[in-house]
Amino acid sequence: MSAGDVRRVQLERACWHDAYVDLGRIKAETVAYFRALDEGATQRHHFRHADEEGGLWYFEAVPDGGDLIVVKQAELTSGGALYRYSWEHLEDEHGFLTDQPIVPEEDPLEVTTAAEFQRVWI
Repeated sequence: MSAGDVRRVQLERACWHDAYVDLGRIKAETVAYFRALDEGATQRHHFRHADEEGGLWYFEAVPDGGDLIVVKQAELTSGGALYRYSWEHLEDEHGFLTDQPIVPEEDPLEVTTAAEFQRVWI
């Protein structure tokens, strides 16, 4: 199931009753999706991006239904702060794990090695 399919199913399953949405269930399904991708991956791709402020972004992505889905993401700010996101920590006050597939031909990313990604991740 692709990320788009997961989002569609989540919206279809969202319980709209008296303006109530079951956000806990949606988060649990999102965590389960990213966890299954991460733990079941047989192929991983690693990318890096430098932003305008001098920070570096690192991504680990796995194939899913023709898309490359980010399962781990790290931001190393120009000030030295490190923020990491995965199924184990989807979001915080600083940011969140991207929900958009990576398109290497269109996104301004550099391919990097698993070793470089791991140096930042761990």
